[in-house]
Amino acid sequence: MAFLSPFQRVTAHDRRAEPREGARTDRRGPLRPKRLAPTRARIRGPVVAGKIQCVDAAALLACALTARGFAPGAAATASFLIAPALVLAALFLFRAYGFGRHEPLGLHLGRVLVALCVAAGVDVLALEPFVGHAGLAQAASAWLPLMVAGMGVLHLIWWRLVRRWREGGRLTPSIVVVGATGAAERLVRKVLAQGEINVLGVFDDRAGRAPRTIAGVPVLGDTEAMVAHRIMPFADRVVITVPARARNRVGELIARLKVLPNEIVLLLDGDDAAHEAAAISRIAETPLAHISGPPTDERRAFAKRAQDLVVGATALMAAAPLMALIALAVRLDSPGPALFRQRRHGFNNEEIVVWKFRSMRTDAADLTASRQVVADDDRVTRVGRFIRRTSLDELPQLLNVLTGEMSLVGPRPHAVGMRTGQVESSRLVAEYAHRHRMKPGMTGWAAIHGSRGPVDTPDLVRRRVALDIEYIERQSFWLDLYILAMTIPCLLGDRATVR
Repeated sequence: MAFLSPFQRVTAHDRRAEPREGARTDRRGPLRPKRLAPTRARIRGPVVAGKIQCVDAAALLACALTARGFAPGAAATASFLIAPALVLAALFLFRAYGFGRHEPLGLHLGRVLVALCVAAGVDVLALEPFVGHAGLAQAASAWLPLMVAGMGVLHLIWWRLVRRWREGGRLTPSIVVVGATGAAERLVRKVLAQGEINVLGVFDDRAGRAPRTIAGVPVLGDTEAMVAHRIMPFADRVVITVPARARNRVGELIARLKVLPNEIVLLLDGDDAAHEAAAISRIAETPLAHISGPPTDERRAFAKRAQDLVVGATALMAAAPLMALIALAVRLDSPGPALFRQRRHGFNNEEIVVWKFRSMRTDAADLTASRQVVADDDRVTRVGRFIRRTSLDELPQLLNVLTGEMSLVGPRPHAVGMRTGQVESSRLVAEYAHRHRMKPGMTGWAAIHGSRGPVDTPDLVRRRVALDIEYIERQSFWLDLYILAMTIPCLLGDRATVR
């Protein structure tokens, strides 16, 4: 089995999102990007704007402190204290943090220049009565050129970065629409005019009567096809657009689609025109227009990612010598590679490649976990028994954590197509896919509560899903630290679980 690094895999995944040479591209529609970015790689607009503002504030303060050396005196000191705050306020006022999709670079830099001039004017008007025109002129001649140059360079970089993120599908949210209705067409046309959302496709159960496209966006099939469609891991939300009078159908659709981890939004066709227009505006909200600081869930996601990077990198460096010894032992114990890779479900049902130390004979490798491990399994090697019992076979997943496909703490990733008995495990619990609303983890709430190893009965599947959903609802930075601290004692104290 060829060794493929996680970095190469991501590149290959992106390449699969590109249309094949000679393939029909008209089915992509006008609102589907050239590249599809998985939802875990999406960048939220308010978070981007907040970070840009923080960097701008630091740069403005640095410019003021630098200029302070060229213009000493009370006038300069007062001007330098006020100028950075005035510039930030003016940049916000003149929408220099909007980064509209169709805004050319010249217009954006013009906004920045106007904001700087207005800030300088306000600075002069506020301080001149106290320090005189000559003193202010000396201060302004010191800091204004530095701030103009600094903000010009920074906002050139910001504009290009935002444009690149949009083209790569990372900044622009993606949706799929259920229901080829008038409301769907009005939503698509508004999004098409704004260009701030990617509409990946439309699904409708009335396949025989549904049009081929809705305002150019292709109808890709019915809801049954949608549940298993390969485009769903790239969709941030599902928008249901059905007639307002079809209440029973709405309930049926929600019940059918609740197996998806994607967020579901309801847009009723034929409802009050004002309510429909407001709902469409909320769905088509421009991602960078509202700058009020990152919401709570974004702060939580940032803290979790920081925890993964710091703890994960530290753990990888500490475990590197042990991992080298395990790799050597695996190679000496039985023929084959030291590492085993398996496709598993990640965040939002995205298929990821998870790495482990090989614990089974190469000729008995089970890529889909169609036969789960049992006690004294003849497929497991001698070294494999030890590393599975101690969970040392999971150490290579630290690479998955650092690349962002997994987290240190979260629901355990199950193999794609994993079976419990003769039934696919995902079919045993209606809320099974809800465990994919968070990145999978190396350890988790279920693991420290005894749900480890194979889930070879329906009851075990239901218990693990219940524990995973409980964790997702309670997740916090401190709960993750508690789970990490409890993982090793729970593993060492567990002699009964088959692993």
